Amino acid sequence: MKLLSRFILSIAAAAGLGTAAMASSTHILLPPTALGPKDLALIINDDDPQSREVGEYYQKARRIPAANVIHVKFPPGRSALGKEEFARIKAEIDAATPDHVQAYAVSWTKPYRAGCMSITSALALGLDESYCSAKCGPTKASPYFNSDSTAPATDHRLRPAMMLAGTGFEQVKALIDRGVAADQRFPAGRAYLLSTPDRARNVRALMFGQTAKQLGGVFDIELQKGSSLGERRDVMFYFTGLAQVPDLNALAFLPGALADHLTSFGGQLTDSSQMSILRWLEAGATASYGTVLEPCSHPQKFPLPAVAMYHYANGASAIEAYWKSVQWPGEGVFVGEPLAQPFAPSVTEVQPDQFELRIYSGRDRWLRMEQSNSPMGPFKALPKRQPIRRGANLLRFSAPGLGDNYLRLLW
Repeated sequence: MKLLSRFILSIAAAAGLGTAAMASSTHILLPPTALGPKDLALIINDDDPQSREVGEYYQKARRIPAANVIHVKFPPGRSALGKEEFARIKAEIDAATPDHVQAYAVSWTKPYRAGCMSITSALALGLDESYCSAKCGPTKASPYFNSDSTAPATDHRLRPAMMLAGTGFEQVKALIDRGVAADQRFPAGRAYLLSTPDRARNVRALMFGQTAKQLGGVFDIELQKGSSLGERRDVMFYFTGLAQVPDLNALAFLPGALADHLTSFGGQLTDSSQMSILRWLEAGATASYGTVLEPCSHPQKFPLPAVAMYHYANGASAIEAYWKSVQWPGEGVFVGEPLAQPFAPSVTEVQPDQFELRIYSGRDRWLRMEQSNSPMGPFKALPKRQPIRRGANLLRFSAPGLGDNYLRLLW
């Protein structure tokens, strides 16, 4: 039954159709493309008033099951936790986490660090110093990097974490609202890849041209040079490298937007000598990323734009797309609304047994269909296939009139 809960979609419920449409006997089964509320555990620090307020709001906004809400207690307000204190808190979280949970939402802003790791990576990977630099060297890699998995705890034995962080409750509430509003919006925004004069922080720019080629036709990608984009009203992605990013107030971010700047201390959320990644969220982005310790300009310690954008296009949530894009995440903190899914596929019944599938894709593929009279199968392959092109697609299909009908879509 757990498998079915992630696969089956009642058309009437999903589309909000009236009673006439609800009489339809056809149900569409979609493959999972992203984590959902049942897959996410919400961690609240009961000693932190903002954490309690954010946690309560997020649980309601995303309908997180009560069994998935984990309460801990420790003195708030510090930037970092020591090893022993974190080990105690982590043991409590592990013991309270239901087995089916695949990821964590963290409802506080401080602490953002545990030992030599970010709090999000320490929760996901355990406090393991092999994920930290030794004299600016490489670190242990994440097994989740560029993975196709939709169940990281099951497949890779890690639960990615993301912080619901902000300078106050109202800022975090606005962030949550943007994430919820992003779902299945298929925004027609643009990706901005800004190459800057800052040589030490511009290391990702070497890959920007290849990113534009790889994802051409998927997103509208604009390559820019300089220190600022100027005024833009359609920002879906913004990746750059600077200690301070100017003119954020001139930008309009679309719901679900991802944005970050490669610099040493952007992940020091509240006390950085450089621009905190919280400024991206305040400007309207839905998720961001930065390092809490000196990363020494290793691009592997920062999101690879092509990977983040590709998985986002294929329907992944913000937490999945961002985590999959960082090869060495130990020192980096992920912030944002974890479940934002602007490109998750959706199905609408436009007439009895006539459907439309809206789907985004990072590559060309085929839509195949299988039919059964039971959600448990057996399923029989239907002969007709339809091409799914790179980028946005609107596909129409009919369900065979076979009484109680389950149609499984595959791609």
